[in-house]
Amino acid sequence: MQTIWKGAISFGLVTIPVGLYSATEDKKASFKQLRDGDHSPIRYRRVAEADGKEVEYSDIVRGYEIEKGKYVVFTKEELSNIGKALSGTVDVVQFVGQEEIDPIYFKKSYYLAPDKGGVKAYKILLNALKAENKVGIAKVAIREREYLSTLRAEDDVLVLETMWWPDEVREPAFETLQEEVEPSEEELKMASMIIENLTATFDPTMWNDASREAVEAMAQAKVEGQEIVAPESPEPTKVVDLLEALKASVEATKEKRKAG
Repeated sequence: MQTIWKGAISFGLVTIPVGLYSATEDKKASFKQLRDGDHSPIRYRRVAEADGKEVEYSDIVRGYEIEKGKYVVFTKEELSNIGKALSGTVDVVQFVGQEEIDPIYFKKSYYLAPDKGGVKAYKILLNALKAENKVGIAKVAIREREYLSTLRAEDDVLVLETMWWPDEVREPAFETLQEEVEPSEEELKMASMIIENLTATFDPTMWNDASREAVEAMAQAKVEGQEIVAPESPEPTKVVDLLEALKASVEATKEKRKAG
């Protein structure tokens, strides 16, 4: 894995030199736009809105929009100085129970691996987090932007998860949620039984991206000159009576649980 940056974890008076590595990669099916006639890839040009003329990369500056259509311009040096002032440290300022954090705040996961000279302190923090069942709340700057983040122990590695800032999380303001609806006790009981029947230990190896696999299989079939056959989509079930649908779901999930 390629390191994103090298810095340090700081908590109390302890500093641990570490490297930051992306813990995930996007494997969704990727397509390129081609010209229909000869399958030549389509390229995109950087053009100015004012006159449609192409702009060289060296002539592009960064502008921050303060009003609609009005910008203040930042030089590369100014942005670099902001990055230098922020980067280099995972500054842990608090420890909390992970269950206290709403998962909606989590953004992207990274691995933190110790650099030479930091292994012992790294393992002390790792084992202490496990023993206390806590996660650290930290601030960290990655590529000129500061993030709120958590630092947690996962097996034998520390995982840094960047988070959305509180003002970036939207309020769930939906008119339909204001509708006065009162589920019956029987309906709630049926729903609870369905949840119980489908409750199991999470095993990530059981899950796969069916859409990506379908694209890969169809692409391979095209390469081999095979006929492409699209799978039939099941007809959506028409729910007439909610309670009856719940009862049927209870029976179906009960059988699924028996089948393992």
